[in-house]
Amino acid sequence: QVQLVESGGGLVQPGDSLRLSCAASGRAFSRRVMGWFRQTPGKEREFVSRISWSGSTTYYADSLKGRFTISRDNAKNMVYLQMNSLKREDTAVYYCAAGSTATDYDYWGQGTQVTVSS
Repeated sequence: QVQLVESGGGLVQPGDSLRLSCAASGRAFSRRVMGWFRQTPGKEREFVSRISWSGSTTYYADSLKGRFTISRDNAKNMVYLQMNSLKREDTAVYYCAAGSTATDYDYWGQGTQVTVSS
């Protein structure tokens, strides 16, 4: 069992930066792939980024490469998503997820709202 709690969301202006955090508790966090997803009302959940259990491999949605950076600190059971040059279309609820593989996520956080607006 893994529990995930996201934080760091909020209201920012276009061009601003924001760092989301995901605090994990439970078994074998350091052995899990961690991912970030986002969702807006009326749309399906969208993949944002993922990071391997060691942190050595990261992967991003093509549209977000260069602006978002995922990282993790296994000693602190934390995962982060640094978001730079935010755009209005980045507005969404962002979810942290833990998986046994890169495509199989079985634990999810409750989400944190990010709103980009002037």
